[in-house]
Amino acid sequence: MQAEQGAGQGAGQGAAAAAAKSRRFPSLTRDTARPEGAGRAGPGTALTSRQWPMLSVLAATAIGLLCTALGAVRAGCLVMGVALLAAAVLRRALPDVGMLAVRSRFTDMITYGMLGAAITLLALVVGPDPLLEIPFLEDAVRFTVR
Repeated sequence: MQAEQGAGQGAGQGAAAAAAKSRRFPSLTRDTARPEGAGRAGPGTALTSRQWPMLSVLAATAIGLLCTALGAVRAGCLVMGVALLAAAVLRRALPDVGMLAVRSRFTDMITYGMLGAAITLLALVVGPDPLLEIPFLEDAVRFTVR
């Protein structure tokens, strides 16, 4: 009888250990490094002192959106594009950028830089009087719209 109880306890412990061990991607998440901006938020002033790069990019983007909503499309797009280019520069130059760090430094710089360049280029070629003439752009649009 005691042998049966001992075997029952051993089986119960084995089932509990198996249930405690997660079957969800054990080898993929074990060695993942935390993002650079993933530190714990400090008390009081640490939040604003660490987040000024993100807040400045967000403020410039909000100003660009406001300009676009008020009818100055080119100026608004230029402000937003320059804000994203500034985000790429800030991400490269500063060691601690708070929530501006989303992924690795290289990925953030490439993403912010490409989006900023695309929006700035769009602002320069848009409208009735484009500031930048790209010779093959009209032919490419005419070819795709046919």
